[in-house]
Order: sequence, then structure tokens, then C-alpha cells
Amino acid sequence: MSHTTHIHRIARVLIKPIINTPVRPNHVTTVRLLTGIAAAGCLGVGHAPWPAIGAGIFLFSVVLDRADGELARLTNTRSPGGHIYDLISDAICNALILIGLGIGLRHGSLGDMAIAYGLIAGVSVSAILWMVIQMESMSGERAAELPGFAGFDLDDLVILIPVGVWLGWSQVLLIAGTIIAPIVAIVFVIMLFRIRRKAQPPRAID
Repeated sequence: MSHTTHIHRIARVLIKPIINTPVRPNHVTTVRLLTGIAAAGCLGVGHAPWPAIGAGIFLFSVVLDRADGELARLTNTRSPGGHIYDLISDAICNALILIGLGIGLRHGSLGDMAIAYGLIAGVSVSAILWMVIQMESMSGERAAELPGFAGFDLDDLVILIPVGVWLGWSQVLLIAGTIIAPIVAIVFVIMLFRIRRKAQPPRAID
């Protein structure tokens, strides 16, 4: 993920007032984690006004996800441990929001299959972020970065979730996530395989 997207610019403005305070990047990550869990719980309720409230909380959580890294860069407090904590929080929040979306839609036309769809999408997202950690451990922090477009990263697609919930497109989003997330996970499996192959030392010739 790059650090020059539109969401990063918004986060940079928001965290400037706390640069010279005791607030540290890990504090921001913790709030991001808690708000992400709360958002998923709201979506899981499934009836108004909770999904709309959850969507708003999740959008705030997404901005916080960028804000912790921006605070670390601006205060020169970046650390490998903080970066891993950030990625784990991302995995939990992004997986739970999809699972919560599925649970919340269980009373609709999809029935209990909505829960299964949410689990498929959520587990796929968690797997992607686990592979990001593995690739970065072998080849550096930017090893898993994919090209952005028009000021957005692939990771920024999560903002479609709150927007879609507000517009009444929750079911379409869930089905799309169930299809797209596993496909992206397969792409990352290929990337991980290639990086592992490059990282292997050459065999000695007898």
C-alpha cells in the first residue's frame, strides 16, 4: 500500500493536531481495531438504524488505519512491531466487517447463505493480509504492494462497504466480495510463491 492516496491525505490532515501529544501510532491502531469491531457488530444487527451507524463507524476506522502510519512517519516512530500490529488489526477489521455484513443480511433473500458468503469473503481477506506479512518478512515492507489507480490503492476498495450500505447495495456488495476476495487471494498466493522461490538460496552444485 502506498502512502499518497486520497485517504492518506485526509488522515494526514486529521492527525496533525496530535503530533506533539502523548498519542502514539499504536494508540491510533488500537482505536482503529475497536471501531472496526464495533462497526461489524452494528452491521450484524441487520436492521435500521444499526447498519447505517456501523457504516459510518467503519469509514472512520478506515481513516484511522491510514492515520496510524501517517503519525508514525511524521513523528519518526515507525517500528516493525507497530507495522505488524497494524496489519493484524487490518485483517481482523476487514474480515469482521464482511462477516458482520453477511450476518446482517441473513434475514434477506440470501437467507443463511449470506453468513456463508460473509465468511468466505472475510477469511479470504484475512488470508491476503497474512500473506502480506509473509512477503514483507522475506522481501521488505513494500514487497506486497500492488499498483494504485487515480489516487486509490486496491486496499481502498473497503470504502465501498460503508458507501454501499448507505445506498442500499449491501447484498450486491456481499456477493461481489465473495467473488472478488478469493480471486485476489489467489493472486497473492502466486506472488507469495514467487517471492519464496526468489528467497531460496541457490542449490550447491556437487
